Amino acid sequence: MTTVTFFSEGSRLVGFEMKGHSGHAPAGEDIVCAALTSAVRLTECAVNDVLGLEAGVKVREKDAYLSLKLPGKLGQTYESTCQTLLAALMVHCVSLAEEYPENISVLEV
Repeated sequence: MTTVTFFSEGSRLVGFEMKGHSGHAPAGEDIVCAALTSAVRLTECAVNDVLGLEAGVKVREKDAYLSLKLPGKLGQTYESTCQTLLAALMVHCVSLAEEYPENISVLEV
């Protein structure tokens, strides 16, 4: 199972981590894993490459782990954009978890 955990401080989403293999299908054929990975990578690229922020990212392919932590003290525009990106990722992950409850778990801490 893949677990996606969103971290918050008060009402502010500050990051997420995704870990584990979904187990929906063999590696290379797993549409659930592909959907999650694509959404998470898109969010990371939007934050770091498009917005030019330096969010802390950790990736370990061997154990299917990716995490992102937003930097502190973002300006109002970057903060709003990052909150929208993380909220959209959360909604997408929850939607996938509803469709594939045996393969995805979404938590908010």
